[in-house]
Amino acid sequence: MDWLSKKEPSSVVYVSFGSEYSLTEEEMEEIAHGTELSRVNFIWVVRFRNRDHKSTIDEALPGGFQERVGERGLIVEGWVPQAEILKHPSIGGFVSHCGWGSTLEAIMSGAPIIAISMLVDQPINAKLVVDIGVGVAVPRENGKLKREEVARVIKQLVLQQGKQMRRKANELSSRMRDKMDEEMNVVEDKLVQLCSGI
Repeated sequence: MDWLSKKEPSSVVYVSFGSEYSLTEEEMEEIAHGTELSRVNFIWVVRFRNRDHKSTIDEALPGGFQERVGERGLIVEGWVPQAEILKHPSIGGFVSHCGWGSTLEAIMSGAPIIAISMLVDQPINAKLVVDIGVGVAVPRENGKLKREEVARVIKQLVLQQGKQMRRKANELSSRMRDKMDEEMNVVEDKLVQLCSGI
């Protein structure tokens, strides 16, 4: 969190693809080059499910990547407090696989989503965030990610459309929290009624 606190508001993208999906070598390379080309600050959480392939961050990322991005990028292996990071004022967007849990955390945090969906429900969730105006999808060419598109969409969200999308994401977050509070009040009232009858 110290690293994040040194960055300007809304100037950092958080990059994470959840704990269930392992990026292919090609996907890892295109996303790495895309974040580098974007020139935007980023935190990238890298997880390895299958340890018998590339087992260290240095092996998984393109050669010299960490040196080239320098202080602009923070690469972390393993678990991080995702919800806390997404709420940080320096976060300008979330590069996500659009798993349902991550999608809800992003929306509840008011963080717009850069959707790079992979499988199962993720393409549907990605379409949803785009349709409601709190996300932008990275287009693929013949099913493949291209670094130029990753860079373009990151810049588009953080540097161009970001302010409007963050406002919309914050409005949706506020409405969701209000609805949850209303529902919790109903549950609380029901519990009081049940307990008073004991």
